[in-house]
Amino acid sequence: MPHILIIEDDTDINNSTAEYLRRKGCQCSQAFSGTEGQMLWQAGGVDLLLVDLMLPGLPGSELIGEIRKTSQTPVIVLSAKTELSDKVELLGLGADDYLTKPYQLEELWARILVQLRHASAAPAGELLRCRDWVLNPEEMTLTAAGQPVNLTAHEFKIVELLVSRPKRVFTKQQIYEAVWGEAYAVEDKTITVHISNIRSKLRPSGTDSYIQTVWGIGFKLAE
Repeated sequence: MPHILIIEDDTDINNSTAEYLRRKGCQCSQAFSGTEGQMLWQAGGVDLLLVDLMLPGLPGSELIGEIRKTSQTPVIVLSAKTELSDKVELLGLGADDYLTKPYQLEELWARILVQLRHASAAPAGELLRCRDWVLNPEEMTLTAAGQPVNLTAHEFKIVELLVSRPKRVFTKQQIYEAVWGEAYAVEDKTITVHISNIRSKLRPSGTDSYIQTVWGIGFKLAE
């Protein structure tokens, strides 16, 4: 039974979402402010978070930033903001998905299942190595030049995909469809944002140059 933390200050939305997810067999904790949500998160045992942006107390964007300092637990943002720039910004902060209000509960459930499936995936196999990188697919961890790198689930899968075919150039569409498991939207900046985030996290280890941009095509591992 997955434990989902709903952090939403609109009582009707929070309650209706929790009721629906409980009918789907989920355990739900409900918070109506960012501060309350942070307290429930820190209590542990949460498998996925649904986070509104405009929260009293601690804003949703800051809460996501705090969560990403220590955890890769999936985060789906629920927001009335519809601009692409808002979506890109939230993905940059570490959100795994973004759903615009008003949303259909059936679509929310489908997105939750995708995130839970990604988070629980633990493919068997040996460690993957690439120069100063060591990837553990079972634990979804990356060590770069001896330093642990805290990647989100999607970020890890992007790195794993590149390492699995080190000589291949992947287009943005190929990366998105392989990692997210859904059709790629034209002009979607999701992959660019995630690659930028991965490079930033790798920079302290001096291995950010391992991911090479192939202009006009996509990305590959640098030889």
